[in-house]
Amino acid sequence: MKDSVAKDNVPENISVKENMYLVVINDEEQYSIWPDFKETPPGWRAIGGPYTREECLRVVEHEWTDLRPRSLRERLAGNAPA
Repeated sequence: MKDSVAKDNVPENISVKENMYLVVINDEEQYSIWPDFKETPPGWRAIGGPYTREECLRVVEHEWTDLRPRSLRERLAGNAPA
């Protein structure tokens, strides 16, 4: 999970230490966190926040209990198209 912010990408009025994050998820039900001042990347959608980094990581840890992508889980369960 990549959640670091390069200082040169942070607007001048935002401190990296004070930055808030969003919990984001993709279509494969993989979670990450994303700085809330940045546009959510293509293929991802925000499902929580803005929270502190630590709060976001707690949400991810609680919600993302099976790290396998959704398509793999479905295929192994026999629910995915062949």
